[in-house]
Amino acid sequence: MPTSPRRPAVAGQFYAGDGAELARQVEACFTDPRGPGDLPAPHRAATRAVRAAVVPHAGYPYSGAIAAHAYARIAADRPPESVLVLGVDHHGVSRGASLSDRAWLTPLGPTAVDHEFVRALAHSPIEVDEAAHALEHSIEVQLPFLEYVLPKPKFVALEVGFGPYEFLEEVAAVVRDALRDRDVLVLASTDFSHYVPVRTADRLDHLAIAQVLARDARGLYETVRRNDISMCGIAPTTVMLAATRDWPVSARLLRWGHSGEVSDTREVVGYAALTLEADGVVPSPVK
Repeated sequence: MPTSPRRPAVAGQFYAGDGAELARQVEACFTDPRGPGDLPAPHRAATRAVRAAVVPHAGYPYSGAIAAHAYARIAADRPPESVLVLGVDHHGVSRGASLSDRAWLTPLGPTAVDHEFVRALAHSPIEVDEAAHALEHSIEVQLPFLEYVLPKPKFVALEVGFGPYEFLEEVAAVVRDALRDRDVLVLASTDFSHYVPVRTADRLDHLAIAQVLARDARGLYETVRRNDISMCGIAPTTVMLAATRDWPVSARLLRWGHSGEVSDTREVVGYAALTLEADGVVPSPVK
């Protein structure tokens, strides 16, 4: 087990490199006109409604306000005992599905790893591979938000490489078993269409979003493949949907947006914040 924390790979690039500046940047995502509009309230519900969420992972000026919609909902709930962040293998270095078993640093400090949960997840085809996480940003950019909205969060990073649907179902089966009897919030980190006209992004992204709202893992995978949608996080989002398919939850789209809302470009990247929320509520776990 590594004793030194993972150093940030994209601090000062995707988000501010100074702790105080980063805290202000996260708050600005909540108050941004594209965001929820207000900072999270200091009080929380006694129960937890949000069981999982889809969140974007571009630079904060572009996608942070969209992500803030999901984090505002998370901030209103009783905190989970742990968070599983399913990320993307942008660099093609993962051997399939790679865990990290170390704390991760951001300018806000370390985010602790849930070692027991890592052990529960470390079954084929999932393995611990710290090198796979060294340069990847899709999980890292979620941590300042988690540090802001949760008191001393514990988390697990699981990078999921793209592969056949059957492989993603194998990963999801391990995740499903590990989640059983655990109080865990699951995040799937993804952006949607990349570098297409706004109308194209709108049309294609909502084809994919419709499958997330239907909670149809295979439907999402096949829709993205059939329509050539450049959704980078198709693998982690498919795993999230497959792993949670039996949960009594409903999917909600909180906000869709795109990079052209920030910078006036002809080709944009699409972002969305969605939640899976309990049809009832999740009571505090029995100790």
